Amino acid sequence: MRNFTLITVLLLCCLSWISVSGSEFQTVEVQPGEDVTMLCSNYSSVPTQITWYKLVKRTQPHCVSSMFRSTDPAKYCDGFKSGKFEMSSNVYTLFLKIKQVDLSDSGLYFCGFYITKNLVIVDATFLEVQEGFDGLTKLILGGLTVFLAMVVICLAVKIKKLQKELFDSSLQNLDSNDLKDAALSLYLTTIRNRRPESERQVETRVIYAASR
Repeated sequence: MRNFTLITVLLLCCLSWISVSGSEFQTVEVQPGEDVTMLCSNYSSVPTQITWYKLVKRTQPHCVSSMFRSTDPAKYCDGFKSGKFEMSSNVYTLFLKIKQVDLSDSGLYFCGFYITKNLVIVDATFLEVQEGFDGLTKLILGGLTVFLAMVVICLAVKIKKLQKELFDSSLQNLDSNDLKDAALSLYLTTIRNRRPESERQVETRVIYAASR
């Protein structure tokens, strides 16, 4: 909720002046389907016709409901049926409750009274119903989330399988080279051992001389 200080706001509407003299202008943000209650100070110590109004995009204010005394039942204007809208009052505060709000309920709500042709507004609240996801949209998003999760899992399994194949192939190549080296070493050792002693001594001297 954000509060904005109002000094005096004058609106020209339907050839009459609307004077806003309240001290606070509130913005209330709600989700579709929620209930919201707006407050208005009970500014009159004597019985007075107090009315809740709704203003949308600088159009003419529409009467929502009205009450003469706090003990009297509220009267609801055309287009604002009782049950969805509930107006009540105590000694100090007026209440306007809207049940299960939707996008069409967004707008500026204020309570006030007329002095001659001037509508004096005491408190004002801007109700902003945020756009939510309907059932079909939630179902689509849920399905898309599951699909993306399956794709990620499949890619992870495939990458792991490829890594295992590369690792096994490297081991096979390494084992093959080791076997070849071992076989060649054994073969050379066998041939050398089969030579006469004199040839082996000559080979040893040749290798020693070469190393020097």
